[in-house]
Amino acid sequence: MSDLNRVMLIGYLGSEPESRVLSDGAAVCNIRLATTDKWRNRETGEMKEATEWHRVVLFRRLAEVAGRYLRKGSQVYIEGRLRTRKWTDKAGSDRYTTEIEADELKMLGKRPDLPGTSHELPTEKQSLAPPRYVIDDVIPF
Repeated sequence: MSDLNRVMLIGYLGSEPESRVLSDGAAVCNIRLATTDKWRNRETGEMKEATEWHRVVLFRRLAEVAGRYLRKGSQVYIEGRLRTRKWTDKAGSDRYTTEIEADELKMLGKRPDLPGTSHELPTEKQSLAPPRYVIDDVIPF
């Protein structure tokens, strides 16, 4: 059996997207995504919650769309894979970060207020990445 490295999240942007262009002209956008788990304490019956923060990086077309349409508070569905990067800081120490490299982005909820826009996002979720699998089988019934 092959390995699997897949992450799926639905959450809210905790800050404005950070967009830039690499030296080769490729667009990159970094976002911080908050996901909140809720549960009931079995002993007290009290509702509890815990928020996790995720670093997400988007490239090329997804980066352009994220930088243009997403804002702090936007709700999104992100699908991608975990990647760990290594770099050397100014003091010469090796540093590491683990982030989600997104290959699918779906904008959920209302569009944030942008200059010149006043309509909602389409009710259908839109995948901005090309489909990974195409199934052409005919169902035999």
